[in-house]
Amino acid sequence: MKQLQLWKMYLSILLKVKRDKVKMENAIEIQNLTKKFDDFLAVNNVSFNVKKGDVFGFLGPNGSGKTTVIRMIMGLISPTSGTGRVLGYDIKKDSEKIRNHIGYMSQKFSLYEDLTVDENLDFYAGVYSVPKDKLEQKKKEILEMADLVGRENMITRNLSGGWKQRLALGCSIIHEPEILLLDEPTGGVDPIARRQFWDIIYDMSKKGVTILVTTHYMDEAEHCNSLGFLYFGDILSLDTSKSIKEKVIEGDIIEIKVRNILKSIELLKSKKGVEDASVYGAGIHAMTESNIDLNQLKGYLTENNMEVYSMKKVKPTLEDVFVFLVEKERKKI
Repeated sequence: MKQLQLWKMYLSILLKVKRDKVKMENAIEIQNLTKKFDDFLAVNNVSFNVKKGDVFGFLGPNGSGKTTVIRMIMGLISPTSGTGRVLGYDIKKDSEKIRNHIGYMSQKFSLYEDLTVDENLDFYAGVYSVPKDKLEQKKKEILEMADLVGRENMITRNLSGGWKQRLALGCSIIHEPEILLLDEPTGGVDPIARRQFWDIIYDMSKKGVTILVTTHYMDEAEHCNSLGFLYFGDILSLDTSKSIKEKVIEGDIIEIKVRNILKSIELLKSKKGVEDASVYGAGIHAMTESNIDLNQLKGYLTENNMEVYSMKKVKPTLEDVFVFLVEKERKKI
């Protein structure tokens, strides 16, 4: 009997350790988070987890509540209801402790334009209480990361968009945060600068930094470990990029190359069996019912004097998923 009790106690300890380990795998845990501003519902019953070291992407139109979610995670505003934990800290009670472990970067960069590169780094090091004995080494690492070695004395306003972006990132991580919150960080910079920026982000993720990013760029979202599609306060889909593309769209995606794109889209939208059509690259992506007859669809466009160069079924992209989800919600209104 005593031996049985000891085994039960041993198993209980093992199960507790296992449960605690599972809990600690998540850097961010959000449950039923809601935020109202008077009568306006900004965030509606949002739930998601972000594993340590993962890159989590929030996609959604402007005004969808992405920034509001980030501000609640940081403890800058209190949720109307729901709960959240960041590294085990409660977002309602432990906001100061949370801010000691996170870095934040917005699209506006939050840099002091009249200060030099070096002075901006010194300022943020002071804000985050970086120890003086570590400061010079941290600044050296950030300057190398941002490709700003030799530009320490440049006035920040004179930097290009890409350099400002990397300097802002450097300022946000000078205290070596465990979590990085990026709110539309690549808006307004050129594609090369965006790619360089994301190379840095992926490298940080590999080193164990947890990253939550909001973005409008589908190519960036493709490389996130998991994604949430947010539409005016509601999460419409939450999964990996691969799973979302495989599961969300009901029907087929048809890629069409034609001479007159806009007129063809107008015609397709009025065609039975076509749910929606939109510009995609140099052609059209049409969302149709499953197994639609392509010859019949091509004939329909040809009969209406549209010159069709090619037409084929393709796998959905994240952009297709985004359009599908948004259009589905709009039809409910």
